Formats: sequence, structure tokens, C-alpha cells
Amino acid sequence: MSKRLYIVVEGQSEEEFVKELMAPFFLSHDIYVYPVIIHTSRGHRGGFASYEHLRNDVNRLLRSQGQDIIVTTFVDFFRCPALPDKDEWNCIQNHCERVAAMEKVIKNNIDDRRFYPYIQLHEFEALLFSSDKGFIKYFEEKETLQLKGIIESFENPEDINSSPEGAPSKRILRIIPDYDKVMYGNIIALEIGLRTIREKCPRFNNWVNTLINICID
Repeated sequence: MSKRLYIVVEGQSEEEFVKELMAPFFLSHDIYVYPVIIHTSRGHRGGFASYEHLRNDVNRLLRSQGQDIIVTTFVDFFRCPALPDKDEWNCIQNHCERVAAMEKVIKNNIDDRRFYPYIQLHEFEALLFSSDKGFIKYFEEKETLQLKGIIESFENPEDINSSPEGAPSKRILRIIPDYDKVMYGNIIALEIGLRTIREKCPRFNNWVNTLINICID
């Protein structure tokens, strides 16, 4: 029986990424994927400024879409808003371990067997550093060489620093001041391809594999 997978995302870039790269891959496993942009207020969508907004959307899907669904999230660790039970995760220095603890807190707070939260380390743009193929196609050679230097500095793009100055998106903006996430994010990702992104980003890949296993179980 086909499974429906709802992915609650921060904004339009993530929505297009899910539609264009993730959905076709999951469909090959007979899993139908539906991205849902976070509702921030009546009539407005986009942005992960409040955990309450995320929780409301997840709970709405869990209430309205039946028992044969899986709901997950695709939101950034960088500038993540306050989450419940701060004492359980805020003191953890290792970013990968902290994100795992944050996901566990969200999972326990919503408390539904159909819900599996995911927080992207450190943000969506980290995935774009999986290869220089997208940068080469859309930016000038001088810019591409600088971006390639960042790629070569990190074996795992998910390790790129989450400090305000060192976040993946900030690194791109320093080199390409007119970089627009909505305009470029998805077309760069399409040029790279989901396979390469999964090969280079082990945490992201583990999330994808986990969702497949859950959905076909």
C-alpha cells in the first residue's frame, strides 16, 4: 500500500527542493511526498520563527490526514527558535549531538508514532556545498573558485560552522552578495543531484533512509 509522507518545511526553497529532488526519489519507493510550508499567521506562510507554528502545523496534519501517514520536518539548526525542555539540549557542545537531542525533544513534545522530526545541520545551504557543479553553472569563475575552496575545506558539508559569520548561507553571500536563496537554491541543488547530496551529507542521508524504512515497514 502506498504511503503518504508530509514534510513540514521552512520556506519556498525547501518546498521546491522536496518537490523536485526528494519527491521523485520517494515515488520510486511507492511513497508520495507532500511538502507543507510552515504557517506563521493567518494567510501567511514561511519561516521558522516560532516552535508553536511548527507544532501547530504538525498536529494539524496528524489530526486531519488519517493513520496511514508519516509526518517529518525539514528545518534549519542555524537560528532555530526556542524549543521545549531547553535544559536537555542547550548545554550540549557538539552540534550533531545537540541537534539529535533537539529532535528528541520535539518528538517527545508532539508524541505521535507517525511523527519523525528532522533538523538540517546546519542549514539548507549546507547541501549546496556537496559539489561545485551548481556553482560552476550559475556563477562566475572567480566566485566559483572561492566556493570550491570552502567545499575542499570540509569533508562533510554538514560540518560547516553555524556561527553567524560562518553559516553556509553567509559564506555564499560574502562571495555572491546578490545570492537569492529562492532563486538559486533549488536550481543549484538540481544541478548537484540528490545522489551526490546523500553521498556527501551523512546526516541528511540517514534521514532519507529512515523515512524510507518507516514508510515501507
